Parts: sequence; structure tokens; C-alpha cells
Amino acid sequence: MQTLVLDQGYQPINTVPWQRAMAYLAKNKVEVLEEYGREVHFNVGMPAVVRITHAIDAKKKRIKFSRQNVLARDRFRCQYCGAHGKDVVLTFDHVIPKSRGGKTEWENIVMACQSCNHKKADLTLREAGMTLRAQPVRPTWVPVFNVALREVDSIPVEWREYWTAELVP
Repeated sequence: MQTLVLDQGYQPINTVPWQRAMAYLAKNKVEVLEEYGREVHFNVGMPAVVRITHAIDAKKKRIKFSRQNVLARDRFRCQYCGAHGKDVVLTFDHVIPKSRGGKTEWENIVMACQSCNHKKADLTLREAGMTLRAQPVRPTWVPVFNVALREVDSIPVEWREYWTAELVP
């Protein structure tokens, strides 16, 4: 069982095994907001949702550049046409092509469906006649969870009040 971890503003930032959530609780790092209907010990419930009790300095925590984090930042959508869903294959696209000096970094990578990636190819946005839905930036928030949740049914009922991420049908 996983425990949903919220920041001080009640936004989901991670999931951890319930045992780790219990360790955080023992160290007074979190408060329990919701419990599963099980006890892990006498009168101690299994945490379903916890909220951290201390501020996270986003400047100190550098968000790792990874496919999963870029997908989360771009909300699992093509940044050109907006395509999304389980049948849409998304790939990295360099806004400024690598052949023209573009780097593989937060500010130059977006997720693109295969059709848009093929259309843009090795062109600039202007040359391809395309626009971005949003400028790619380095996130200042942790954009990805340890568990990929793609279907509404897979989200525990205890999380639903706190789950704000857009779900892919």
C-alpha cells in the first residue's frame, strides 16, 4: 500500500510505502490526514494521506531531468497539438533542434506526439509553422509521483479529496 504525501499547501508531491510514512510520522515530519481502514498495530491506523509539516526549499532540491518528469510537467500532452491519452505515444522534441545547437535540457525539451514530432522534424518552430502550448521551463515543484496512476479506479478513495492531477483516460 502506498501513502500519498502532500506539501504544506495540500498539493500531492510524492507517494511512499506506508512503512516509510510511518517512519516520517515517528520523526514528526508529517501529519496523518487520512487512514486506510486497517490497523498496523493496536489503535494505529495505516496512513493513506499525509502532509509534511515543514517547508521544502525548492531551490535546494534540484528537480531531476527525466522523461517521466518532463511528461508530468507537460501533463502527458503533446505540447504542439494537445493530443493525450493511452493511445498517444509521446516523445521528446528539441524546440531548437540539436543540429542547430539545441541542448537536451528543461528549457529546450517538450513532449510531442509522433505526428507533430515528424512534422517539426529538424526545423525551428517558425520554419515548421508550429507553436507551443506552453514555454518549456524547469519546474520549481516535484512533478512526478513514484507510482503511475492512469485510471480513476486505481486511485484509493482516501486520496480523492487531495488528488488534483489531471488523469489520462
